[in-house]
Amino acid sequence: MARLGSDLEATRAWTKARWRRELRAARRAVPASVRFAEALALSRQLTSGRIVRPGQTLCGYVPVGSEPGSAQMLDDIADYGVRVLLPVVAGQGPLDWAWYAGPDSLRPGPYGLREPIGERLSVMALRIADVVLVPALGVDGRGTRLGQGAGHYDQSLPLAAPGTPMVAVVRDQEVFPELPSEPHDVRVTAALTPNRGLIRFD
Repeated sequence: MARLGSDLEATRAWTKARWRRELRAARRAVPASVRFAEALALSRQLTSGRIVRPGQTLCGYVPVGSEPGSAQMLDDIADYGVRVLLPVVAGQGPLDWAWYAGPDSLRPGPYGLREPIGERLSVMALRIADVVLVPALGVDGRGTRLGQGAGHYDQSLPLAAPGTPMVAVVRDQEVFPELPSEPHDVRVTAALTPNRGLIRFD
């Protein structure tokens, strides 16, 4: 059986549901020590000055479960001098946003997420972001992002200011030649991986 894009002709027939199932299983199999090392590497990438700079605003998120990164990554970014906005799930529509004010400012949210408790700034707060980090299960060389399937980011990303970098955060092995896409899918401009760093898409 083709695994995770190694056989392009075979995986081309996979549905989004099949890709999600395979990618979630692969992430769950990653040892905790590897996830920890990758989270540290992502923090180094984000505080290197190549993605976001002190004084800028980053729309991020709190990684949960087997997602790449860690909550500590947000503190590292904030300590670097970057303002951090975090998403708040608001029904089925676009995401709302609030400022990150440290680990004590987070509470449980829908889908097992952790959300900021501060004042909601509205869905249009995304327009002040200099860079948007986007959670993803996988991404391909065209910028096609495979999310968890709820659709919140596909509704939210078009609200960002034109030209804002949109960066999918994935593991090194989660960048593929081709993933299934639909007309409503919003493409990202780059991927960020622990060891390959920032991968820009044309």
